[in-house]
Amino acid sequence: MATSTDAEAELLEKDPIWTSSRTARQIYALGQVEKDISRLLALAASSISLLTLPQTDAPEDTLPKDGERSEQFVLEVNEYFDRLNSIQSAIRSSLAHITYSRIAPSAINAPPPNVVPPSLGVGMPSDSSKQSRGLQEERIERDAWKGILDALTRLKAEQEEAKMDVTE
Repeated sequence: MATSTDAEAELLEKDPIWTSSRTARQIYALGQVEKDISRLLALAASSISLLTLPQTDAPEDTLPKDGERSEQFVLEVNEYFDRLNSIQSAIRSSLAHITYSRIAPSAINAPPPNVVPPSLGVGMPSDSSKQSRGLQEERIERDAWKGILDALTRLKAEQEEAKMDVTE
């Protein structure tokens, strides 16, 4: 099992975004839980095959024989329970993070059927959206529209300048 320092080093090697916040680390940890569950199922299958009688092994099976079989079974069962323990602690940690963050249940629950999410592009504001916004959101929108106006004004000026250069 890897220590938390090893896990953080592995995160940095993969992508620094996973270390940007506690939530990002929790999401990465849940991805690791998913991989651990896959490994857990493989260990369970392998352990069950080690419990079968050696006479029933197919010729292509590479299962150990006699005493080695028991030792291998013990090793795999130990790894199985270590993985199971790490999975349950990671899930508990994620649940504690959700509880600590006080994430609204509506953010976790799936939306009701037939709900169409709003588009994420720039568009004309509607009357209903203006009523539910705060001051900071209004300022951000104002600055965005000013930026768009400035960019279009510069573009128009550059086009007019290019036309004047061509006609001269």
